[in-house]
Amino acid sequence: MPLPEGVQPGPAQLAWLGDAVWELHQRRRLVLEPGSTAQLHRMTVALVRAEAQSDALAMLEPELLPAELDLVRRGRNAAGRGPKRSDPGVYGRASGFETMVGWLYLNNPARLEQLLSHLEQCCSKDAG
Repeated sequence: MPLPEGVQPGPAQLAWLGDAVWELHQRRRLVLEPGSTAQLHRMTVALVRAEAQSDALAMLEPELLPAELDLVRRGRNAAGRGPKRSDPGVYGRASGFETMVGWLYLNNPARLEQLLSHLEQCCSKDAG
């Protein structure tokens, strides 16, 4: 369902949505992997933690357009320190990544798919 014209969620709401989109993307990737649902859950959690999101952003940054980098900056700046156990820099980068993903999901799903495909190609090259 499209948003009403002229209405745009703030960075925190976009990050909240982007986190869910990123998790669904990882679950979609893992659904055909062998293992119990508990094992699949552990693999998913490892892929959606702040450190993994920060790493994904690092791999994408050379490909990002100025407007996408601005979304990342806005999300990072709105993030705050995060949980006590986390590195504030990593948490901020992860929040920036989530903000961009959420915005792209709502406004440019084709670009989001392009960036997610780029990550898949990067990661599969690194693994092989």
